[in-house]
Amino acid sequence: MSTEQNWITTPVTAELLRGHLEVERTAHGLLPHRLPARARRQIPDDRLAVAEAHPSGVRLVFRTRATTVELDALPTKRAYRGFPPPADGVYDLLVDGRLTAQATVPGGNLHTVTDMLTQAAEFTEGPAGTARFTDLPDGEKSIEIWLPHAETTEVIALRTDAPVDPAPDGGRRVWLHHGSSISHGSNAVHPSAIWPALAASAGGVELINLGFGGEARVRRPRPVRHRGRLTGPHVRPAPASDRAPAVDGARPGRCCGHPPRAGDGPRRVGIRPVRPRPGVPRRSCPTGPSGAPAGPPAYVPRRAPP
Repeated sequence: MSTEQNWITTPVTAELLRGHLEVERTAHGLLPHRLPARARRQIPDDRLAVAEAHPSGVRLVFRTRATTVELDALPTKRAYRGFPPPADGVYDLLVDGRLTAQATVPGGNLHTVTDMLTQAAEFTEGPAGTARFTDLPDGEKSIEIWLPHAETTEVIALRTDAPVDPAPDGGRRVWLHHGSSISHGSNAVHPSAIWPALAASAGGVELINLGFGGEARVRRPRPVRHRGRLTGPHVRPAPASDRAPAVDGARPGRCCGHPPRAGDGPRRVGIRPVRPRPGVPRRSCPTGPSGAPAGPPAYVPRRAPP
C-alpha cells in the first residue's frame, strides 16, 4: 500500500461492479458472485462452487481524472498437492476500453486440493494485498479494472489521487453468456482476454459471463436483451448417481426459458485448450464410458428430451 498523501478512498459497492449477479458482504469486503443465491444452493460439488466464485468477466467501472489507482483485495488461490503453486492472478486496467496496465496481488488465502478424486482440500488463511496502477493518462477517463478470472477475489478498498464517480451504463445491451471452460477463460492468460470479453467489446455490449469450467446449469436470473452459449469442450460425463450429464439442463429453451435462437448450440472447438488455465495442472483428457475422449459433443452421452 502506498504511503503518499491526499489519497481518496472510495468504498467498493455493487454500484461500481459489473458482470456479477450478486455480491456477498464478507468480513473483509465484497465477494462478487456470478450466480444468485438460489442457484448457488443447488451447486452439487465444490468444483463448481469454486468456479462460480471466480470473477470471470467481473470488473470495477468508474470515471476519474486519477493517474494512480490502488485496489486492495484478498485473493483465494487454488493449488494442488504435489504440483507447483499457482501463478498470481492478473488484474487488467483499461482506460477508455484499451488495456493500459496490469498488476497482481501476491499472497492471500490458499485452497489446496489434497485428493484429486474426492476434491478434499485444506484451507490456509493469508493476507490481503494491493494491485497498484501508476502513470495513467491525464484527464477525465473511463476506468475498468477486470478481476482475475481464475481466482476468487474479495474486493476491499479503492484508492485514487482524484475523485471517482460511477460510470453510466450508456444504455448498452446486456449479453448474458452461458458456457464452460473456454468461456470461463481456460485458455486466457489475463481477464480481459477471455473470449467472451473480446466478443462483448467488439459487439458493444455489457458482459455477464456464466461460463463455469465444464458445466452451466442455471435459469435466467434477470431480463436480458441478448444471450449466447458455448457448449462442447470439456464436458465430463459422470455417473447418474452423482449428477446429470453436464450439458443436460443447459440447452437452449431450457436453461433460460427462451426458445433456441441463431447462434445457440454446440461449437466444435477442439478437445483441449492450447494452454491450461493458470493454477490447474495438466492432466490426461477425461474419457467417456467407451474410453473415447469426453470433450467433443459427439462423445458426450445425452439424455432424451423429456
